[in-house]
Amino acid sequence: MKTKWKVTLGVTAVIILGGGILGGIQYSKKGIVTVQTGRVVTKDLTSLVTASGEIKPRNYINIGTNAIAPSRITEILVVEGQQVRRGQLLAQLEAVQPEAEVAAQRASLSSTEAESAASEASLRAADEQIRTLQASLDRAKAELERAKINFSRTDKLYKEKLIAQSEYDTKRIELEAGEAAVREAEARITQSRAQRAQLAANLSAAQKRIALSQANLRRAQDVLKRTQAVSPIDGMVTNLPVRVGETVVPGIQNSPASLIMTIADMSLITAEVKVDETDIVNVKLDQIADVTIDAIPNKTFKGKVIEIGNTAILRSTGLAASQSAISSQEAKDFKVVVALTEPPSEIRPGLSCTAKIVTATRQKAVAIPIQALTVRQKGDLEAKDEKNVQAAVKMDPAEEKARKEEIQGVFVVQGEKAVYRKVDTGITGATDIEVLSGLKSGDEIITGSYKVIRTLRNDAKIKVDNKAPAKAES
Repeated sequence: MKTKWKVTLGVTAVIILGGGILGGIQYSKKGIVTVQTGRVVTKDLTSLVTASGEIKPRNYINIGTNAIAPSRITEILVVEGQQVRRGQLLAQLEAVQPEAEVAAQRASLSSTEAESAASEASLRAADEQIRTLQASLDRAKAELERAKINFSRTDKLYKEKLIAQSEYDTKRIELEAGEAAVREAEARITQSRAQRAQLAANLSAAQKRIALSQANLRRAQDVLKRTQAVSPIDGMVTNLPVRVGETVVPGIQNSPASLIMTIADMSLITAEVKVDETDIVNVKLDQIADVTIDAIPNKTFKGKVIEIGNTAILRSTGLAASQSAISSQEAKDFKVVVALTEPPSEIRPGLSCTAKIVTATRQKAVAIPIQALTVRQKGDLEAKDEKNVQAAVKMDPAEEKARKEEIQGVFVVQGEKAVYRKVDTGITGATDIEVLSGLKSGDEIITGSYKVIRTLRNDAKIKVDNKAPAKAES
């Protein structure tokens, strides 16, 4: 009996001792957080902005009809994919009435020019007649001057009774005849000049009619020219949605009924992508980009940014935010154009593409994993003893606001504790972020798990377990 009791007491003692030891171990582990860690490293970083869009030629023009009225297509002289030159005739519209109008205006111009030529000839004849009459007037004046001299001499002789009355009368009649001849010549010149003025007026009217006819002819020719679709640039026909016999309607922008074809300048191919509003501030002109095209897999094409849009585009509608009458908080994009350095020959406008724009690079940057970076309020980092708790009750609004200031940093492993350290960051790579201050290469920091980093407190006890990768958590 005594032996049985001894065994029972011994087993009980062992159980109690084991429970105490186990309880002590569990108590010692209370408050310890299991974490994954990593080292601060020095590496090259590249910051990228990724955006999707489509391939477009830098310069393309939609060829429509400029005809005054709806017109039927009578001839198409090109095919889709054909190279064309500037000024080349692409298509012909119905032009019966414009051609008739041009012919009528040309006939009217020819008739008016003939009238003008006749008026010019008559004016030249009038000028010649005036010159002839002027010569006759000059001759008559000379005869009159001679008659005056003779009559003056005869008058003296007659008064001295040296000549007969008949001779005196003859000289007087000659003088009167000379005066009459001068008056007649002057009258003829006056009449001819009046006729010349009339002819000049007729010529001026004919010249004005010529100018009017020329203007009417240019107008008719312009109307006729509008029935011809001509290429304004060197390029390729990338869209030809119409056929001979169809009717195109003028004056309707972006309407299928007004589009004849599209000419694209394929000498400069671009990737037009939409960049998220949170990334657009990092995009600058002339930045290098890698462009991939869905239709050409396993190939990357180099390019550079040549245009950055200033107008936000609503993601849901594709319209500019300034065109929306209703204020919207939805996500917005900005247009960015990347010029391809060496586009492939098989490229086509409209192909889907993705551009990775290099916004910044750092050589030998101090870097940490992005997931290690977190934020804590300043008040949460201060020691919380009874005195601080009492002070917090009496804290004024300014101090309370200061305590709520968010500080960016990481948890650094110091012994068996996690110590929060403020850091300043630079560019962000695909998985790492640059640290400008607060850490040095080789420092051990906490990198996981996400749940632990989100809830971990400053100076918390930790246990490092890097045997298995942290599980993905939402």
